[in-house]
Amino acid sequence: MYQITLEIQKLEEGPYLGTSPELPGLIVQGASPEEVVELAPDIARELIEVMLETGEPLPPGLHPLATPTHVPLVVPA
Repeated sequence: MYQITLEIQKLEEGPYLGTSPELPGLIVQGASPEEVVELAPDIARELIEVMLETGEPLPPGLHPLATPTHVPLVVPA
């Protein structure tokens, strides 16, 4: 399990774009910020799996969480 920061911005064209400074290459687009948050974990996991399978080193800012005890959770209102 990894913890990353997801930065979301609204594009001029209308949709929202999510990226992460800890995981370069993560690009998530959605119709709303909520959709970006919903899609990001699966896309990030797939990106990390490809890096591990191909022997590409993980980015220096990305560290596995051994035993997460405090993980931020976003709850839609």
